Amino acid sequence: MLALLALTGCGSEAKLLVENGTGPDPKLPPPEKSLIPTINIAPAVGWADGDRPVAAEGTQVVAFADGLEHPRWLYVLPNGDVLVAETAAPERPEQGKGLRGFIQKKAMKRAGSAVPSANRITLLRDTDRDGVADQRTALLTNLNSPFGMELVGDQLYVANTDALLRFPYRDGDTTIAAKGAKVAELPGGALNHHWTKNVIASKDGSKLYVTVGSNSNVAENGMDMEVERAAILEIDARTGAREVYASGLRNPNGLVWEPTTGMLWTVVNERDELGSDLVPDYLTSVREGGFYGWPYSYFGQIVDERVTPPRPDLVARAIKPDYALGPHTASLGLALSDGAKLPGRFQGGMLIGQHGSWNREPLSGYRVIFVPFRGGNPSGPPIDLLTGFIDDEGNAKGRPVGIAVDKQGGVLVADDVGNVIWRVSELASDRRAANDN
Repeated sequence: MLALLALTGCGSEAKLLVENGTGPDPKLPPPEKSLIPTINIAPAVGWADGDRPVAAEGTQVVAFADGLEHPRWLYVLPNGDVLVAETAAPERPEQGKGLRGFIQKKAMKRAGSAVPSANRITLLRDTDRDGVADQRTALLTNLNSPFGMELVGDQLYVANTDALLRFPYRDGDTTIAAKGAKVAELPGGALNHHWTKNVIASKDGSKLYVTVGSNSNVAENGMDMEVERAAILEIDARTGAREVYASGLRNPNGLVWEPTTGMLWTVVNERDELGSDLVPDYLTSVREGGFYGWPYSYFGQIVDERVTPPRPDLVARAIKPDYALGPHTASLGLALSDGAKLPGRFQGGMLIGQHGSWNREPLSGYRVIFVPFRGGNPSGPPIDLLTGFIDDEGNAKGRPVGIAVDKQGGVLVADDVGNVIWRVSELASDRRAANDN
């Protein structure tokens, strides 16, 4: 009965706007406590024929590829081929137990996330450069909930949910038959609450950095279940030896190297069940050895009193994130706008895919935004690039996840509910006018 009540939208409404929880100094009201957390799900309905998201003024959006199976993450190869991880959560026998697990399982199903995993990396090729893929092949199959991808030389790294793998790759390959070599095991298991693992290489390719989300909301399963979780791991590409590069990051996903400072940046999904106004997800630089608070505190040193025993020693050294992205926006995708052929206001910053809330009333996220940067740091409020994922009845036509910039300057957006990859580009008329000036 409690589960049914929760799924009908029981819980508190936000008292602040999403904008109030955005930027370097977001408003952080007192937490709200309730027996039943706020649950407000946008049921997944998909796109009607001919329908599409709304692109920002001066841009246009087309379907780069459709008919995919839950496309989550993107990677653009040097030759322009686009890789997409068609993937979903693995089997997790411990995940749906108890009232909390039951509610989460039902919520994810309604949101379009509880689907079988295709366990495939698909290669898309646009041979005539018209902004629409005209060739599609299965590059890798029989993976285990793959997510992040990274090419280093002639080695393609793929982050499965439980292991980092390496495959041989030659320029132009459309399929890879070789069995992947295991570089390192990654935290998985029967619970595996946050299952996605992303990967990025150091500039010289000698190190791989892998995101690993927490095994809970706020360590309610015990800290012994959180070993090497809520962290970014540094893995030696040659030996597979690993260590924690940064911790206290509840669920980090997108990774980029910021070009001005050379710092690693990530987007992080923060904790739930403190009300519709808490806690903002965030974009932050990542310091080696840095601790970012989870589970003991949030947005620096604001203590989460639900976590026992407390750790004031860790709270004292918790780093405040650089830039809040609004509460419950589920910010996942991250890409530099460098190379994107978009209007000037979208130059010099980062593009972020916000998958959308389930723990906020009203909804938040469900859009692609741009955060401007100056001198290696965020320098202003976010700007919408792609919206229109929610219909007038509150249903989700799509949910944006991974972001990438293709070789022609188009911004690719993986939509795992619409089963589409959208491509956003500057309107040809605006580009001609800019060239004339």
